[in-house]
Amino acid sequence: MSHPKLFEPLTIGDLTLPNRIVIAPMCQYSATDGRMNDWHLIHLGHLALSGAGLLTIEATAVLPEGRISYADVGLWDAETQAAMAAVLQSVRKWSDMPIGVQLAHAGRKASVARPWEGGHQISPDMANGWQTVAPSAIPFGAHSHAPMALDEAGLARIREAFGAAAKRAGELGLDLVQLHGGHGYLIHQFLSPLSNRRDDAYGGSLENRMRFPLELFEIVRAAFPAERPVSMRISGTDWVEGGWTIDQAVEFARELEKRGCSAIHVSSGGLDHRQNIPVGPGYQVPLARAIKREVSMPVVAVGLITDFDQAETIVGTGDADLIAIARTILYDARWPWHAAAHLGAHVHAPDQYLRSQPRQYRHLFDIPESAEN
Repeated sequence: MSHPKLFEPLTIGDLTLPNRIVIAPMCQYSATDGRMNDWHLIHLGHLALSGAGLLTIEATAVLPEGRISYADVGLWDAETQAAMAAVLQSVRKWSDMPIGVQLAHAGRKASVARPWEGGHQISPDMANGWQTVAPSAIPFGAHSHAPMALDEAGLARIREAFGAAAKRAGELGLDLVQLHGGHGYLIHQFLSPLSNRRDDAYGGSLENRMRFPLELFEIVRAAFPAERPVSMRISGTDWVEGGWTIDQAVEFARELEKRGCSAIHVSSGGLDHRQNIPVGPGYQVPLARAIKREVSMPVVAVGLITDFDQAETIVGTGDADLIAIARTILYDARWPWHAAAHLGAHVHAPDQYLRSQPRQYRHLFDIPESAEN
């Protein structure tokens, strides 16, 4: 295969990616009061040498109470911005890979312990816990603390926070902003009828349930530099009867595109413990395909994409425009190199690593003749 689609460039807004491989946001649960540290430098630094087309910083809270856990990264004040700036400065010194950030608010799924500490929700009266908020006062699980339903002041605070975080992301020179609208977090909680039982302008009909998520998108789009793309990650379905469906997700995608959304990243689930997910290789690709049929913006597929031919097939057949990998690249931090070698493509590697090119893949890195000796 001489011209694999996976390694063709793609332009999103004014941002051109060298290939179709996206490193998805991955929470590290390793920040202190929202501030990045040396772990994030190591984590993002080695991923930035992987040859992927885009690196996305983990779910980054726009408010302290919007963090999933007490150890999540934030971008809500000068201190969190400065900490992220220091990490980005070091990473960019050695990599020109485009970098985006996912802005998020966890809503009722906030205030939890780190995964290796059990991942349980921490009540507001305990250390590292706080009162969560949501569209409606419906707890996530039977043993979860009930969130407070957001009033108009609460909605306004969140609107302001998303706008301010997007402005900080612009000041940091980030290439892209993504809003986290999936996995059962706040934006998804407004979209799904299972978690949104409001009787005002933000609940009830699909139009009303989409209203606050679309307001947040418009605010972020206005606050982030116009020449840089803003995207959205969504869950394509709740996998629960009576919940958010792919048909509703398609309508939401259409409305996002009308408002200038540059790309949409399609995942699923995360909102309800009753979800029945048919997990298997590429199990979410049909969701991406359904949305791609209805929009012109680039669509990202994600979920158990581990095989090189599988990834090429997804973009080669037009099911999606890009693929995103997460746990796959944690396990194999050079996955894009190996995919390029397998498919007969070229990939960027740091000058310091050029001599690692195997002899059977002599054109993998486009090594200058002088460097081969």
